[in-house]
Parts: sequence; C-alpha cells; structure tokens
Amino acid sequence: MSGGAILGPDGLARCPWGLEAESMADYRAYHDTEWGVPVRGDDALFERICLEAFQSGLSWLTILRRREGFRAAFAGFSIAEVAAFTEADAERLLADPGIIRNRAKIAAALSNARVAAAWAPGELTELVWSFAPASGARRAPRTAAEVPAVTPESTALAKELKRRGFRFVGPTTAYALMQACGLVNDHLAGCHVRRGRG
Repeated sequence: MSGGAILGPDGLARCPWGLEAESMADYRAYHDTEWGVPVRGDDALFERICLEAFQSGLSWLTILRRREGFRAAFAGFSIAEVAAFTEADAERLLADPGIIRNRAKIAAALSNARVAAAWAPGELTELVWSFAPASGARRAPRTAAEVPAVTPESTALAKELKRRGFRFVGPTTAYALMQACGLVNDHLAGCHVRRGRG
C-alpha cells in the first residue's frame, strides 16, 4: 500500500494498514490506541521486543490475536520470571497452541530475559529510548511508501542490543519496536491519531 491516510467507516482517516478489511476491528483498535504510544518500563519493553521477534516473517495480526496467549505463556513478560524458565518451560512453550511455536524464537525470548535480568532496573528502558531520534528530526510521512523499514537509529539499536547479548533483534525488528513503542511517530500526516497526538 503506497497511499495516504484513508477514511474508515466511522469517518476517521487512518493509516491504510489500520483498515485492512479482513481484520479491521483488530487492526483499528491497535492502530488507534496503542501503536506509536510511548512505552516505558523494562517488562513492557521486553514484551514488545519478544512480540516483534515472534512476528518476524508473519502477519502482525497473527501476533495480535495470540497476544493474551503469549502473556499467559510468558508469565506476563516479567523479565525476572521468564529468566528463571527451565528447559521444561521451553518444552511447555513449544507445545502451547496459544503462541507461535518456533524453537529459535522461544529460545531467543528466554535468552533475552536472562540477559535483561542481569541489568539494573530501568536499564533496558534507558537503552532503548537512548536511540529515539530527536523530536522533529523527520517530517510526518504522507504515504505508506514514505515509512522506512530500517533507519540508522534502528540499525544502531539492533547492534547495541546484540552486543549486549540479545538475539533475534535485527534492524527491521528494532524499527518495528521503535514504531510500536512511540520512539518514532509513523502515523501518516492525514491520520486522525497523528493529529490527536501532535
């Protein structure tokens, strides 16, 4: 999709992905209330890092519809609790139909929790947010084609997370995290959410 914001049935203009027909209600709610809203807190960011990694190669809708299953399976994404998961927990996750049962992604989530658990409280939040571009560094995208998949900041964030021991966090995944967690505002110029948030 390369067009600009489009009107939904409720008369509000949104980014085109927020109105995909087969999944309009799910995407619309996520688009309007969550995507691009600043997220802080180590456990909250850990959840987003995990979900973005699980999404890699799949539709975000698949993740949205299994989000509660992921939360149940991963102890609400408490870093401390996931870091204590055992091999038996890993096997339990591989058998859980409420999540994406990908061995490499599950192993990465458990490994990343162990890495983050060794950090000081707030360190993950501080690290992620240190890569937010300066406010106003980029003009609002007018069309979906103007929204990048990777930026210098996401490349640097991915590199630093990997340097510190994180897995499954490439530059594209890091940029999706930045978009979802409000480090950047990629709502299109005509989108009602962007107008509402400034």
